[in-house]
Amino acid sequence: MSQQNMNCNLNNNTGNNIPVSEVYWSLVEKADKKFSKIRDLPYYERNRYDTYFYKVFKLYTQLWKYQQENREKLVEAGLKRWEIGEIASRIAQLYFGQYMRTSDMSYLSESYIFYDAILTREYFRDGLYQHLNLANKQLRFLARFLMVCLVLNRREMVNQLVDHLKMLLDECKRTFSETDFKEWKLVVQEIVRFLKADTAFMNIRPLRYSLVLDPHADALPGVATSAAKRSLKLREAILSSYHYNEVKFSELTLDTFRMLQCLEWEPSGSFFLSSNIKIGQNGGPGPSRINYSQDIADPTLPPNPRKAILHRPSVTHFIAVLATICEELPPDSVLLIYLSASGVGTSTNAADNSNRNFESHTISSDACSTSPSNLTTNSTNPTSQQMKGECLYCHTGCLQFGTRGNGGLSCIYPSDIIPFTRRPLFIVIDSDGSESFKAISGAEKGEPAAMLLSPSSSIPIAGADVSRSPCGSLFTIFLTAPLQAFCLLLGVPGSEIEMDTYKKVEKFLSSSLNDWGSALATSDNLNPVWAQILSDPFLRRLLLRFIYCQAVLALYGPTFEKKNFQPKCMPSLPGCVLPSSMISQTVVLQMANVFGATDKFIFAEGIVLPQNTETEH
Repeated sequence: MSQQNMNCNLNNNTGNNIPVSEVYWSLVEKADKKFSKIRDLPYYERNRYDTYFYKVFKLYTQLWKYQQENREKLVEAGLKRWEIGEIASRIAQLYFGQYMRTSDMSYLSESYIFYDAILTREYFRDGLYQHLNLANKQLRFLARFLMVCLVLNRREMVNQLVDHLKMLLDECKRTFSETDFKEWKLVVQEIVRFLKADTAFMNIRPLRYSLVLDPHADALPGVATSAAKRSLKLREAILSSYHYNEVKFSELTLDTFRMLQCLEWEPSGSFFLSSNIKIGQNGGPGPSRINYSQDIADPTLPPNPRKAILHRPSVTHFIAVLATICEELPPDSVLLIYLSASGVGTSTNAADNSNRNFESHTISSDACSTSPSNLTTNSTNPTSQQMKGECLYCHTGCLQFGTRGNGGLSCIYPSDIIPFTRRPLFIVIDSDGSESFKAISGAEKGEPAAMLLSPSSSIPIAGADVSRSPCGSLFTIFLTAPLQAFCLLLGVPGSEIEMDTYKKVEKFLSSSLNDWGSALATSDNLNPVWAQILSDPFLRRLLLRFIYCQAVLALYGPTFEKKNFQPKCMPSLPGCVLPSSMISQTVVLQMANVFGATDKFIFAEGIVLPQNTETEH
């Protein structure tokens, strides 16, 4: 039904002397029913539910407009302010849900606008401390608004909301029974822990792809046609992280939060609207960084890759999502799979992994029971590829995405991904069990997979007490915030870094990454798997940051020549970008020199600082 017809029906109802309140509550009932259906729909299978979303949204738009036009009569009939706030909150939830399905930042912006209006107009204030249900509505609203502000990276508003949430919770516990708010106490603890881990220093530079700081997609160097027979674009991503006691807020873990931003465009240069950016005491930008009134949508940018964020997925749920997205994947597109979890059944020393890159994670040693121990083949002369494929099912290594004792229901094996290698995949495994996923290479069903694999052992961090500084996975930080990862590795506090020094080193690192990119594009030995993704800005940036991470960890003294501390990629990269190359060693040497840490690295003989380098103090 068109909006014009719907408005005509409303006018007819009014003309038939049906009370305004009855028309209104009839609309509320219809909207509630449709909202309850769409709220429970999965974030994947997007194409199927787009039409339904627009129908629900149109109904809520009609409802919102009707209560605005008839506000006085509805208030006389008993309409409460919190009921108006409830409608606005539902609309904001619809927008946020659609952002999660589409990764379209305009929906996230609209969600922020509605939540901000609810906060400003204090819709839930009247009777807040007289009714337990109303108090819970206000708390839920604040928690949802917090999530929107986190994803938008609006930290000043996040801090305001956290303070508001704390004060409201304290007042509610004094007014009502404290036992009614145990879960909300955990919510506050979660967000405080999250913000303590995701410091301002980690957010000096936007994690999103910024045309202010990163190369423009149109300016990326072309790849030799002999190496790249086609050019693929990142269209979809599956992001999932699970570790015991990991830092998270709601269902968004710290690692997936960073990867989510890393796979989106930074709109309008909005991160840099303020010209008064200063380093604060904690190494982060000072106040007034962003103008909240600006619409964050930027029509000049390409669409963001769509992302499915899975929290503690069962293997059946993971496979269902993976299968659906592969089915919907457009031609000449890549699906990125990011998995961060503890390994099970690996040969890595469990004690060595008990503290994983700043976070305390329990490593499960339970054997998983879902993979058969032996498979036979009918072929009398199996090829090496068939033999490698069979070994997948004998391999005990997997990733644990659930609590211990749940057996194989929460374990993801390399063999679970193999059937989907009929489509181009870009796989990132951040786990002490990452070695197991090397078995995918050579066993693909049609499309060779590109894989970035983390070190299988925890990286020793200079001067860090991992039990008290949970900052997430260092490998993921290298992929999303490489300069911050370098500082964390060396134990350099963000508060000690001058802004001028940071900008100079950031500029040098960006230039070095571009040099690596040019070296890859012009290499005669570049594998077609990498050549076909180099024109995609997101995948190119991940690959170049991996090269940087590989160089740093290969030359870092405590991890030098220790394979279990080295990240790996498959297929292999040309020698011109490997850690042994002069360009790679010179980059690490120059960056280490800035922080007075050259003695913490081991360089090849003859590697010296260039004269008049950009990174000199």
